[in-house]
Amino acid sequence: MRDVAERADVSFKTVSRVVNEEGGVSPALERRVRMAIEDLDFRPNVGARTLRRSDRRTGSIGLLLDDVSNPFSAAVQRAVEDEAVPRGVVVFSASLDEDPTRERTLARQFGARHVDGLLLAPAGDDQSHLAAELRTGTAIVCVDREPNGLAVDSVLATNAVGAEEAVRHLAASGHRRIAFLGDRRTIPTARQRYAGYRDALAALGLPLDPSLVVYDVRTPAEADGVVTAMLGRADPPTALFTAQNRVTIGAIRALRRLGLEQVVAAVGFDDFLLADLLSPAVTVVAQDVTAIGSIAARLLFARIDGDTSPPQVRLVPTTLIRRGSGEIPPP
Repeated sequence: MRDVAERADVSFKTVSRVVNEEGGVSPALERRVRMAIEDLDFRPNVGARTLRRSDRRTGSIGLLLDDVSNPFSAAVQRAVEDEAVPRGVVVFSASLDEDPTRERTLARQFGARHVDGLLLAPAGDDQSHLAAELRTGTAIVCVDREPNGLAVDSVLATNAVGAEEAVRHLAASGHRRIAFLGDRRTIPTARQRYAGYRDALAALGLPLDPSLVVYDVRTPAEADGVVTAMLGRADPPTALFTAQNRVTIGAIRALRRLGLEQVVAAVGFDDFLLADLLSPAVTVVAQDVTAIGSIAARLLFARIDGDTSPPQVRLVPTTLIRRGSGEIPPP
């Protein structure tokens, strides 16, 4: 900054005001300073600036999601960025891959970089390790899943309610053998969606057939294989409830390859790109992902700004979007 001041022939304080956008500098002097900054390729040292601030804020937050390549995670990240960027806050993100060890490691690394807050989709069954981050002043909000062993805000979809609505919708078309394909049973959202499936069957007086329930389906390829095996049995399901977007994609791929996309009904949890352009278009239980990310970010920034009210759970309703695949009647 002293080099910039010398090049622009102004005081150090003038450069400081321009760099920190404090105002009080005439347009002519500001132009001189900015020209000197460009000539010298000057970049402010954010770490040093943080040390000088009384509140020690770094203007950054961490975002830890399951897999940032997943459309759900990507949409959450965009919603968070839309809240952060206008505040002058940068977002650092990373994927947890449902790995509790990775959760602990990345949370510790983000904390060591003194992010002002942390948005987290819990990967493990215990988030008590984050208490140390809270004690040092890092705000934390959980998204998509509630934390265990940690009293912080969380923003969730109505997973069980949405799953129950999907099963009721299939049953209304006459289906009695409805299969469930879910993610890892260790994931809270997978368990909640299965609970909605189970409760809907019970309320409708339909039997729960364990052979129609498959957990631990993670990829489209795995879902393709599961659906292919199910439909090759002597007593196949007439409808599928796929409880995760990548599972839905694999299931639809199997139905189309087998020529059964107009025969076997399907409802997926989570919308996905081009779902409305297939034939039949895919009926889904859609989460309002933008609302989930935006609400979580706003809660986080409120905590960063000093909100000390009791932690809360915010529920964002799901919506059943009827497009065709979920309205196919049984044979």
